Amino acid sequence: MFKCSVLLLVIVSAVLAQFKCPQRTGFFPDLAQCDLYYVCSQGAHEQKLCPDGLVFDDRDPNHERCDIPANVDCGDRTALQEPKPTNGCPRANGYYRHSDPAACDKFFNCVDGEPNELACPPGLIYDDIDSTCAWPTDSKRKDCTKSKKDSLDDGFQCPDGDTEGPNGRTLPHPTFAHPDDCQKFYICRNGVMPQKGSCSEGFVYNEDTFACDKPANVPGCEDYYKKKN
Repeated sequence: MFKCSVLLLVIVSAVLAQFKCPQRTGFFPDLAQCDLYYVCSQGAHEQKLCPDGLVFDDRDPNHERCDIPANVDCGDRTALQEPKPTNGCPRANGYYRHSDPAACDKFFNCVDGEPNELACPPGLIYDDIDSTCAWPTDSKRKDCTKSKKDSLDDGFQCPDGDTEGPNGRTLPHPTFAHPDDCQKFYICRNGVMPQKGSCSEGFVYNEDTFACDKPANVPGCEDYYKKKN
C-alpha cells in the first residue's frame, strides 16, 4: 500500500511538473483527462478535479465550471477519474437512463450519488447520449425506438402523424370528435397522450374548427340537447 501511494504521488508530481499555465491567471483543462483542470494564479498552478460524473468546461478560462458530458466537447481529453457508483447512479453526478430497461420515459438525476427519478413529457423517451428527452424517432437511443401507445378505457388512441388546424399549422394538442356524443371530444396532449374532454352545457364539439360551438353550426348535432332533454 505504501509503495502504491508513493507511485501515485510520483505520477501526480510528474503531471504537475509538465503543466505550464497558458496565462498567469485562469482555469485551464488537462490535456488528457476531461474532468481534470488547473487553477492558475500569478503563474503558479493547482490541480483540481470535477465532481465524479461531471467534466471541465474549458470554453472560458475566466470561469471555473464543471458540467455534464453532453454539454462539453472533450475532444481528445477522453480519460476520466475512477467512477463512484451507487444504486441507480453509474457515477455520483449526472443524468442516466433508468435501471428498469422498460422505463424508457424515465431517468435518474444523480446528485452526490443520490438518484432522483424524473419522467419525460408524454410521448418522449430519455436519450442518454444527449442527456435529454426526445421523440423516439429523433432519439439516438435504439433500444426504445418503439413506444407503446396509451389507450383510454373506451379504446381511443391518438392517431399517428401530425394534425393540422384550420390555419394549416400543426396542432400541439389536437382534439378529435367523440363518435357517439356531440358534447364530448378527445384531447391528445403533445399529440400522443389521450385525454377525455367535454364542451360546456349548451355547446357541442365542432371537428371542423377543433373547438366547441353552437349546435346549429355542427351538422348532425343540431338537435343534440333537444334529444338529451
